[in-house]
Amino acid sequence: MADDLRFVVKSVVGEENFIDMWPNKSNNYCCGGGGGFLQSGFTDERYAYGKIKFDQIIATGADYCIAACHNCHAQIHDLAHHFEAKYMTVHLWTLICLSLGILGPNEREYLGDDLKEVNMPEE
Repeated sequence: MADDLRFVVKSVVGEENFIDMWPNKSNNYCCGGGGGFLQSGFTDERYAYGKIKFDQIIATGADYCIAACHNCHAQIHDLAHHFEAKYMTVHLWTLICLSLGILGPNEREYLGDDLKEVNMPEE
């Protein structure tokens, strides 16, 4: 199943733009934001555990981290802010819609300048 997801991501962003994390697939690390942990009030603990995922993301050197889950997106984005990293977090559905040319202008606001105008629908 992990290979199927990688096929989708590579189809959307181009294989040359895909950087996999290590370890990956069934050995990948959890971001530490799921299962209600984002809302649990244990922020310091969430950052401490999330540092494992943060270090894994930083090791890729990627400009964007793709998250398929809303909780992961929120946690990974928050980790970048907390640890003052430069990567951006993007939803997988955003990239799929962007590749299809159906992402509206208001749905692009959180994207970096390099993606905001890609496949902009004509009015």
